[in-house]
Amino acid sequence: MIRLYHHPLCPQSRFVRLMLGEYGLEAELIEELAGARRHDFLLINPAGNTPVMIDEDGTRIVGAGPIAEYLDETHGLRLGAHRLLPPGSVARAEVRRLTDWFNGKFFEEVSGHLTREKVFKRFLSSQQGGGAPDMAAVRVARRNVLYHLAYLGFLTAHHNWLAGEAMTLADLAAAAHLSVVDFLGDVPWDEDHGAKLWYAMMKSRPGFRPLLADRVRGLQPSAVYADLDF
Repeated sequence: MIRLYHHPLCPQSRFVRLMLGEYGLEAELIEELAGARRHDFLLINPAGNTPVMIDEDGTRIVGAGPIAEYLDETHGLRLGAHRLLPPGSVARAEVRRLTDWFNGKFFEEVSGHLTREKVFKRFLSSQQGGGAPDMAAVRVARRNVLYHLAYLGFLTAHHNWLAGEAMTLADLAAAAHLSVVDFLGDVPWDEDHGAKLWYAMMKSRPGFRPLLADRVRGLQPSAVYADLDF
């Protein structure tokens, strides 16, 4: 069975879990706290971050982007017309651009701040960078999410999905990051109706259900987190 080193509120790990769900692949989930720098995990990934996937044959792939490309190359054809990386170099480039937008820019401006300050610092020692949340960073992330919601609304104004008329890796990446922010109660859904409708579609997919069941010790998800009719 595939093994996935992850954390329940690591957005890049959630992106990979959503991919596995779309491909119908089961995985053993091994929880790993980024920043803890556990010795045995550093032997697998010297960078010390998640996700890391170990395929059934022992192949190790580190990082959300490489895992996404690997899964597309090894399992993409089985999805036929619903392949998560579409045919055509221009279409694939746009999907990769948007996927990188959420795994990179959105993470740096929103989900990374919120997960670090409100989640991970709770479980790290002071030597590891733990401690009380930096509320200035939290406030910055809450302001930045408004811009990203507006961009999601723009992308979905003329299409059902972010990169066109079919769901792609871009939708999974955006939904993964938003799901973490939604868990923490920091998405002002009333700000953009188009973004909310798109997220409702993503939230209702079968592969999303395991994410909605995620819980983290000492944290309660927002009131609307698991509500499909939010």
